[in-house]
Amino acid sequence: MKSILVPVGSSKNAVSHLQYAVDFAKAFGAKVYVVQIFNVYTKAGTMIKVDHILERESLEFLNSHVDKIDQRGVEVIVKTFKGKLIKTIELVCEELDIDLIVLEPRTNSIKEEVYLGKTSGKIVKQTNIPALIVPEGYVYKPIVKILLAMKSAVIKNDKALNPLKSIKDQFKSVLNILLVKTSYHNDGDFDLNEDLTAMITNKTYSENATTYQGVLEHYKENKPDLLCVVRRKRGFFAKLWESNIILKKDFHISTMPVLVLSGLK
Repeated sequence: MKSILVPVGSSKNAVSHLQYAVDFAKAFGAKVYVVQIFNVYTKAGTMIKVDHILERESLEFLNSHVDKIDQRGVEVIVKTFKGKLIKTIELVCEELDIDLIVLEPRTNSIKEEVYLGKTSGKIVKQTNIPALIVPEGYVYKPIVKILLAMKSAVIKNDKALNPLKSIKDQFKSVLNILLVKTSYHNDGDFDLNEDLTAMITNKTYSENATTYQGVLEHYKENKPDLLCVVRRKRGFFAKLWESNIILKKDFHISTMPVLVLSGLK
């Protein structure tokens, strides 16, 4: 893992989140790109150009956050971009060869009942970029135990597991897998390939309506430092993602980081 992207919004948690991202990056020797994306909505007949003003203010805002953290020798690069959120994020990740986006749940939302705000929710839901969602105020610590929850272990995308492999290898983590049989189960869904088999310490099987319900049933006995799930059309957040915003009352596992892998197929 060489390059990490950290989108920064206006939340009160932005500085501590950025510190986590830097601490996490240091473990891998990775560089951190601290970014903000702004969009300009022009009013008909307006002649004032505000792009350069917004860019300057955005850079000042980001630099003020970076000045408040301990960079710990990590290369931290500040950048601003103009454009629509999802398309711009995808282009930026491709241009900068990003391995992982580190997200705070509420980039801009101020409502305490919200777990995943609109901006972060869009990035997780509408892109296929690996993302690490870090709880508010969460302090960096080595990842000792990982719980990987999935309803199908069929892997056709060779790179899909790379973020998980990097984290497991770096921290020498114990990786337990929870295989959840849902109504969409197919023969062969629980057949692990050689790469995944070599990574796994323990296997647990569960039968539930959704992967999410399977996790709720088993995560306490695993006591993981990291929950890992897979981005799918009918995946972990299927019901929750009907809206980009997820409330804390609908997501009871909001106290640990969640690694969202890109689609396995």
